Amino acid sequence: MTNTGAKMERRRNCGLFSLSQKLRKPRDTDLLQQRLHVWNPVLTPINAAPFFFGFSVIFALLGLLLYVTSKNVVQFEIDYTGTDPFSPCYGCATNYSRTSTTLCTCSVAFTLEQAFEGNVYMYYGLSNFFQNHRRYLKSRDDAQLNGDPWALKNPSSRCQPYQIDGGLPIAPCGAISNSLFNDTLRLYRVDSTGTKTAVSLVKKDIAWWSDKHLKFKNPPGSQNLSRLFEGTNKPSNWRKPVYELDPSDPGNNGFVNEDLIVWMRPAMLASFRKLYRIIPGLDSGPTLPQGAYVLDVTYNFPVISFGGRKRMILSTTSWMGGKNPFLGFAYITMGAILFLLAVVFLVVHLVCGTSSRRNTDAAA
Repeated sequence: MTNTGAKMERRRNCGLFSLSQKLRKPRDTDLLQQRLHVWNPVLTPINAAPFFFGFSVIFALLGLLLYVTSKNVVQFEIDYTGTDPFSPCYGCATNYSRTSTTLCTCSVAFTLEQAFEGNVYMYYGLSNFFQNHRRYLKSRDDAQLNGDPWALKNPSSRCQPYQIDGGLPIAPCGAISNSLFNDTLRLYRVDSTGTKTAVSLVKKDIAWWSDKHLKFKNPPGSQNLSRLFEGTNKPSNWRKPVYELDPSDPGNNGFVNEDLIVWMRPAMLASFRKLYRIIPGLDSGPTLPQGAYVLDVTYNFPVISFGGRKRMILSTTSWMGGKNPFLGFAYITMGAILFLLAVVFLVVHLVCGTSSRRNTDAAA
């Protein structure tokens, strides 16, 4: 190619390059050319201090509100593990096991120093029981619990070693259901004459609505649950099959039993509590007046072997839930930290700002 041809080729390429540049160039607007006016705040100590003062007041007021609300929640807790030789449940705790053929009962007397108003919630609490262990969490079959007929007779291998028993599939399978909390708790009020009056305990609506109506279902078909669960075996630690968990309420049997549903939602920590019963509030007067009470326990859940403890909790609730003073303390502490930082910024401004002004005046 001659020099003239090369020059023409370069000119043509340059023209194409210039055209492509023009096509790619954004429109000449303030937004696309980044000519918009901006506000660039300079965060000096004197500018930041008011924000810290303001947020410290907000956090302190929220913390105070949460603390007062939590303080108004009435709660009572009693341990009935039975490790103390003088405990009424000591005999059950030391002699009872999962293989025991006879039931063991004990009665724990206590006194309520403060009356409980409105609905009262009864919880059972366990300590040193790790429901958050990975293998324990995975040991369940959600399809079986959702009423799938095929999963009922063919439980998931994740349930091992609680998948098959005696050649029959276990329903419900897995380690979580096998370790179901099955103590029976009854509460009585004792009057001045020593007469015991049973406190009404409601077992309906203790499970989450989503669990009760979406995640847990009985197999479709006959209303006769014993026929639906025919060809399956109960978990080895259970005294009776899943379709006989609640003899007093046929609609609370099978996989929709609310005690089972509550237990199948694993706890995050090794020490936890789960809702057991609800004591409805009265139209007039306290639900649980001050005075003497007795807790009758049918001891079915041994905990001594793994160093655990059991307790019964009575509690009212508020708009923020149960008794939890930590949240209020956390907000108040954060408010105090923000207030201290605001004071530090103010001091820095007074000291450094004065020095800067003196240096400026001296230079002038």
